[in-house]
Amino acid sequence: MTNTPPAPDRWRPWSHRTRWGVDLAFAIPLFLLETAWLVLDWMLGFGLEVWAAQGDQDQIDAAGVAHIGRVWVVLIAVLIMAVLAGVFRARWTVITHLLVALLAGGVLVLAQHQQDSSHAPPPGCIRYSANC
Repeated sequence: MTNTPPAPDRWRPWSHRTRWGVDLAFAIPLFLLETAWLVLDWMLGFGLEVWAAQGDQDQIDAAGVAHIGRVWVVLIAVLIMAVLAGVFRARWTVITHLLVALLAGGVLVLAQHQQDSSHAPPPGCIRYSANC
């Protein structure tokens, strides 16, 4: 009778927690990169487009809508990365991605509020009347 070697253990990402050093090595740079992208997009992407519009409301509205779209893309990417980090059981990476998701959600709320308040009808105006 021959001795058969034991079957090799299959490595699955969720079977072991990610090491602390590797987790932080991914969490910190990704947090800084994603936060810097949101800040720079707000300042350079949206801010410079509004400045270049020179008061043209149509171009300002288009810049606002484009900014909202870019932040939505970042929010979805960050949440996908948080799910992947959760599968790999990287606790600090999940936490930092959720913090960036909260930041991106706040940016979306502010941008949408700014978009809505700039298109509000004048006070005392009935929404569907001919003069509004």
